[in-house]
Amino acid sequence: MSQSRILYCHCAYAKIIPEQVKNEVLQRLASSGVAFEAVADLCELSARSDPSLKRLIAGADDVRIAACFPRSVKWLFNAAGAPLPENSPELSIAICNMRKASAEETVTALLSDEPNSGADSQESPSTSSEDPPAPPTKSSV
Repeated sequence: MSQSRILYCHCAYAKIIPEQVKNEVLQRLASSGVAFEAVADLCELSARSDPSLKRLIAGADDVRIAACFPRSVKWLFNAAGAPLPENSPELSIAICNMRKASAEETVTALLSDEPNSGADSQESPSTSSEDPPAPPTKSSV
C-alpha cells in the first residue's frame, strides 16, 4: 500500500502566494477528510534547519507539496539538510505552485488518486518550467 503525504505551506511571512488561493486550498484540504501536514512557512523551517522537514518525507513514497516555485521548495529542503531526491524510484515528489495555479488546480493535484510521477515531469500546477531563474552566482575575480 502506498504511503502518501501532503504538505501544505501557508507562506506566512513572505506573503508571495495570493491570500485567496492559500486560504481556499487550506479550507478544502481540511474539509476533504484526507490527512495532511500544514506548516506556517517552509522558509522559516528551512532557516532554522528544522528536523521536521526530514520527518515530513521519511517513509513516504508519494509526497505532494503545496507551496511556491518547485525550485525554491527543493532549495529550502536542501538548505535544511533534508534534500528531496530527484528521479527516485522509491519516492515521488510533486510540488504544486500556488503562485501560479488556482486553488482548484492545486487541490485537484494534491487529492488525486494517481501517484505522482515526480515534480520535474508532472505537467500540472507543479511544472518546473514555472520556476524563476536561478540566483546569480559569485564569480571569483
